[in-house]
This record gives sequence, C-alpha cells and structure tokens, in this order.
Amino acid sequence: MTKIRLLVADDHAVVRQGIRQILADTLDFAIVREASDGIQVLEKLRDCKVDVVVLDLSMPMMSGLEVIKQVRKEFPAVAILVLSFHSEEQYAVRVMKAGASGYLTKGSDPEELITALRSVARGRKYVTGTLAERLAVEIESGTDKLPHEMLSDREYEVLCLIASGLSIQEIAEKLILSVKTVSTYRTRLVHKMRMHGTAELTRYAIMHGLVD
Repeated sequence: MTKIRLLVADDHAVVRQGIRQILADTLDFAIVREASDGIQVLEKLRDCKVDVVVLDLSMPMMSGLEVIKQVRKEFPAVAILVLSFHSEEQYAVRVMKAGASGYLTKGSDPEELITALRSVARGRKYVTGTLAERLAVEIESGTDKLPHEMLSDREYEVLCLIASGLSIQEIAEKLILSVKTVSTYRTRLVHKMRMHGTAELTRYAIMHGLVD
C-alpha cells in the first residue's frame, strides 16, 4: 500500500505528538516531516515529497494564511488541511478561499481528522455542514459584505489580534512586523471599517464572533 505522506505543522510539540498518536493505528498514513513555524513548512516541502500538510494557523515566522498561499504557488499538488483552535466563524471561509482543502478545529473528533485527511488526499474538499453553508452564502452575497469581509488577510489578522487584547507591540512581535507597520494597519482598520478606535473595533469583533 502506498501511504499518504504527511507534513504536520504546529508550533506546539504536544499537538504534533497527539496527531502522531491518532494516526499510529492507521495503515494509510506516514508522517514524513514536522514543522514548528511557517518558514520550516516551505523548507521541508522543498526537501521531501509530501501529499498533505496538516497546518495550524497560528505559528511563528509566517501566518497560516501566508503559508497556504505560498504552498499553493510552489506546490499546487499538495493538499492542505487546516487544524486550528480558531472557530470556523473566525477563519474558515478565508482559509478555503486562500486555497486550503479543508478546515477542522482542534476540538474535532480523531475519527473526523482521519476522514478529512483521506478526503483531501484524494483531491476533494472537506468542510463541515456549517462551513458549507457559510461558503454558499459567501458566493451568493455578491457585494453585500460585512465590513470585516472586505479586509485583506493581514488587516483581518490584526483586527482579530487587537480584539483579543494584544497590544500593538505584542502584535508586532507575533506577526514579525514593526510597531509602526502595525499602527498603520490599526489606523487603516479604523478608517476602512468606519470605527472610532480600538474599543469599537473590539466590540465589533466580539459581536461578529471573530474572537474566542
């Protein structure tokens, strides 16, 4: 049997080990590489043949959304299954539009992870019923979008981090940007979303389920 070759990318070793344990009794998977940041994902894909990347969204060096776009560009045949602690409401639609093959939260059952991996490895998309509805609405909505749906991926990331209570300095460190750049993003968010400051941005994000 030809095994499905996986790269597991998560900055927490315990999560990577947990995925290994879940797949230990399956016969059709082989974890051939692990990565703890976005740069490593790309380096290891260049070094080894991989069929599916299991990707966390919140990692050092590069955001998950950036990694997805770069993998799609360099390795179009590699499927990407996002496994994130972020709820579907926060990132799932953006992740799928960026080029991921599927989206699961880390609270999903192990059996669902296995099912999703087999599905995306065959070239299919894997989405929950709820996410399928969201994608359908996204397609049908046309230009009638909420303010946060009009943001770029980076602007959206900054919005979510601001709403999570992080300071400009902390966001800059997390995204590996300068404080000045993050401040510019914040100013742009306030302008584009027609808000009046951080407190209003935070209320908006909470009201629309953009933070856990």
